[in-house]
Order: sequence, then structure tokens, then C-alpha cells
Amino acid sequence: MLVALVGGFLLIFLLFHMTANLFILRHDDGQWYSAFTHFMGTNWVVKIFEIVLLGVIALHILLTLWLALTNRMARPTRYHQPSKSKTHTTSKLMVWTGILIFACLIFHFTDFYFVKLGWVKGEYMVKTEKLQESEAAQMQQFAMQMGMTPEELLQEMEAEAANYGNEIDGQSTKEYIDHLREQLEVSNILQRAYGEGNISDDGKWIRHLTYDDRQLLRRVMPESDPEPDFYYMAREKFTRPYIVIVYLIFFAIVFMHLRHAFPSAFQTLGLNNYKYNNLIEVLGKIYTWVVILGFAAVPILVFLGL
Repeated sequence: MLVALVGGFLLIFLLFHMTANLFILRHDDGQWYSAFTHFMGTNWVVKIFEIVLLGVIALHILLTLWLALTNRMARPTRYHQPSKSKTHTTSKLMVWTGILIFACLIFHFTDFYFVKLGWVKGEYMVKTEKLQESEAAQMQQFAMQMGMTPEELLQEMEAEAANYGNEIDGQSTKEYIDHLREQLEVSNILQRAYGEGNISDDGKWIRHLTYDDRQLLRRVMPESDPEPDFYYMAREKFTRPYIVIVYLIFFAIVFMHLRHAFPSAFQTLGLNNYKYNNLIEVLGKIYTWVVILGFAAVPILVFLGL
């Protein structure tokens, strides 16, 4: 029953996750999807839910493996004749499809979730206003007013700092110059973003930041809080044929798992009845096809350039 309850929770989550993924197909420069991922990555309620979700997935895996092992141990000697029951094939393969789904989840997490944790390098974005209000932006603006490049301004300030001796406003000259150099690096990120047009259409995000850019901003400007650019990463990854094929195989395995999971959850919880068993079966088929086709539509349509 616990496996059924946990599975039911995951069925609801899959529907939610599939719906959110469809935002990737909007040709709005990622405005909807970026707003969604920003909310999911910064809201504290969602962060708690994220921990709960990972715990639920782990619990589901452990419980199903434990059930499979205890069932097998209960009859160590196999039947002499193969079973003639009408059990659906997907039911007999539930443990194996579950193990394959777990393996595919590691691949999926490496593509996306581990990027968020900083374990894998990816593409990042940062709120434009956070950099525009930074000391680096002020330095860049001042350089323009002086008719200089930020590098030339830094050289002038370094030369001027040498005249102050060992300290400037209670800070050592070396620390002051190191601080200016870090601000120059942030200024270069801004300059590159505007020069290469890496600004979202709504002007709210600076995109296509590298892992090194992210590390610099987190060190120099912790308040900027760069986020993974999942919209760009998904769009870029699904242009590669082998990644699309791997994900479609993944979805096919999930289809087989869900095909049995939906009606079996009702049966385990005692919610089935001969009067509406057929309805549960039909709803299960509709749910499974909608979820899997929704997931599969993203890599297929992105790969086709749509």
C-alpha cells in the first residue's frame, strides 16, 4: 500500500513535470520556462518539496526492490511449469523497467539536476538588473564617460592607487587593486553579453554564461546568484541525435512502467470495482499516452527545429 501511495504521488508529479516541459516549445526566448525554473529554484516551499520528492523516489525504489526480493525468497523453488496466468507483461517487467528507469534518471540528472548542484558544468544565466546595479557596471559606465575602456580605467586607478602608499580607506593597496581586477572581470561579462546579444528578449536575463563566469559571480557578487539556463541547455542538447534517441528509449521504458502502475495503484488501495474497472483501465491508458507523448514531444520537435 505504501508503494501504491508513493507511486500515486509520482504519477501526479510526472503530469506536472510534463506540462512544465512543454514551455520549452514556446518560441519566446525561454521567457516562460526561465520564469518557471527561477520560481522552482528560489521558492523555499519548492526547495522543501524537492527534498521530499527525491526522498519519495528513493523510498519507491527501495520498497519495490524489497518487495521483489521478499516475494522471491518466499518461494525459493521455482514452479516446474511456466505460469499460465493472465498477468499483463508490463506487470511481470515492473522491477526490471524500474531498474532501467533508475539508470536513465542518473543520465537525466547528469544532464540537468547535477548542473544545478554545481557537480556538472553547464550554461548559466543571471538577472540583468543584478549586474546593472553592480560596482562593475558603475566602473564600466564611468570608463565610458572618461572616454576609456574599463581596462584603461583600471590601469589609471592602479597608477593612482600607488600614490596612496600601503592603504586606501583602511584597505591594503593590493587588496584594493585585486578587488578592482575582479570588478573588471565582471565588467567584461557584461560587455560580452551586450556585445554578443546574450540578453533575453524581455531584457531580464543575461544568458550563455560559462561555468567560470558562474564561479566568478558567486565569489565576487554572491547576491547575483547565477542560475542554470535550462531552456538553452535543453534546446541545445536535443539537437544531438544520440541524446534524442536515448531519451525516447527512456520514455518507452517509462511507458511500460506506467502502463501497469496506474491501474495497479487503484487495485492495491482497494479502489477498484467491477462497475468501473474498465473506466480505470481507460483512464490509465489516456494518462500514460498523454504523459509519454508530452515528454517525447519536446526532444522530437526541438530536434526537428520546431
